[in-house]
Order: sequence, then C-alpha cells, then structure tokens
Amino acid sequence: MNSRLLGIGMTSSRTRERMLRRLQEQGIADERVLQAMRKAPRHIFVDEALGSRAYEDSALPIGFGQTISRPYTVAKMTELVLAIQPRSVLEVGTGSGYQTAVLAQVMEQVYTVERILALQQRARERLAELGMRNVRYKHDDGQTGWPQHAPYDAILVAAASPEVPIPLLQQLAMHGRLIMPTGDATHQVLSLVVRTPEGFEQQTLSAASFVPLVHGVKS
Repeated sequence: MNSRLLGIGMTSSRTRERMLRRLQEQGIADERVLQAMRKAPRHIFVDEALGSRAYEDSALPIGFGQTISRPYTVAKMTELVLAIQPRSVLEVGTGSGYQTAVLAQVMEQVYTVERILALQQRARERLAELGMRNVRYKHDDGQTGWPQHAPYDAILVAAASPEVPIPLLQQLAMHGRLIMPTGDATHQVLSLVVRTPEGFEQQTLSAASFVPLVHGVKS
C-alpha cells in the first residue's frame, strides 16, 4: 500500500479532527458528510510538499492552473447534494479526486468528467488505492456532461461559468439538484438549480471562488 495512504502520523490524525470540528462550527451538520470527510485522506490528493497544509481550510494548487477546493466547500456542496437522497451524481471537474472520494462514500454511483487527462489519471490512481469502485471516469469537455448515463439525481460542478450550461440542465432528473458556481473572475456565487415540472428554479447560496469552466480537452 502507498505509504501516503497510511497518513503522516499522529499529526495527520489530529489535523483531520481539527478540520472536522471546524466544519461543524461552520455549520456542516450532516453526519454522513462529516464521516466521509473523516475517511477521505486529503493529504494524498495534494503534492507531498503541501501535505502539512492538507487539512487547512484553504484551496491548494494541484497543477495545470487548477486547485483542490477548501474542505468547507467540498462539505457544503456534498451536503446540498444529499438533501434529496440521490443515488447517482455527475461531477464536472474531477480535479484532484478529493471531492470524488467524498461523494463516492455517500452515493451509489459517481460519474466524473475531467478535461485534463493527467489530472484524471492521477485521481484514478488515488481513488483506486482507496478501494473506491463505484466511480466511472470520462476524459471530456465537462460542459457537455455525460449524456449516456443521464438523467442524474444530482450534478455538482467544480468550476465557474457565467451561466449554467444547457446540456447539464438537460441531464438533470426531475426534482434533481445542480450545484455550481456562477459568475466571472471578479464575482462568483454558489448557485443551486432544482428541476421542477414547471422548469428550473435557481437560487443564490453564497459567495464563491472557483477556477473557470472552459471548453475543450487537454491530454
């Protein structure tokens, strides 16, 4: 087993527990989310040089101009998804694989799309080490989603766009939830979209700061 998977000693355990206490203080109350965050070793999803900072409440670089989201963001987006007891989720932007690792513990099936092949390959290796077998991967432009497996009970997008892409709305199940940051480089908000028989209802939840959602793939 990869030595990093075993953690970085008692320091890792203590800092992870501090992270969980901080999440509770920040309002994360769903015990399923807290347990998933406890079990997901965030330090293996960042470069070893940043391992000592893995459980800080901050975004960290993972290469290719991308970041791993701060723990609160991961927890909050997961909590919002779980509010409807979903079985399947489409994740747009696999990135480091950390959000994927949390989702895989609370979902029957996770479909995750990443446009940067090197990031996807790295995430697959880490998630395989953790024994997570309910994740399917696609290297593609995330704005088009993954129509072959639609509709999805929930869609979680880890990159910002001025508007929610139409293909993603079309792949959302009735009464399903889509959570993503909307806006531009200067102003973003976390948005929640619910599909109803009458159409799509969108509401703003909080301020956000994410990398942009861009077209195309990168090998």
